Amino acid sequence: MQHVSMHRHTQWEDLIGPLVEVHQHGQVVRSGIVDEAMPDGSAIWITSDSSQPRRIYEKSEGFLIYVEPQPLTGASTYRMTAEHLHLYAGKASPLRPQWNR
Repeated sequence: MQHVSMHRHTQWEDLIGPLVEVHQHGQVVRSGIVDEAMPDGSAIWITSDSSQPRRIYEKSEGFLIYVEPQPLTGASTYRMTAEHLHLYAGKASPLRPQWNR
């Protein structure tokens, strides 16, 4: 994995399935596929591979997770953008703050 395009991901509960890098104390300690995550995002499990067994990594132990951003896929990829373009055209959008003019 190329570290150049990796970004820290803090919402671990959303990470089931992607390839990630696990960091601790500024070092990459493992890379692998996330196969499970705690619902509160406090820990993830990396699947076993040919060299390492399945293992849990907990935020409370100082682990950080980095992931390479991937393009969205599927039928709803552009739904929110298109919906908001038409729904909020010329109106205030709840997605951006309104400042006093």
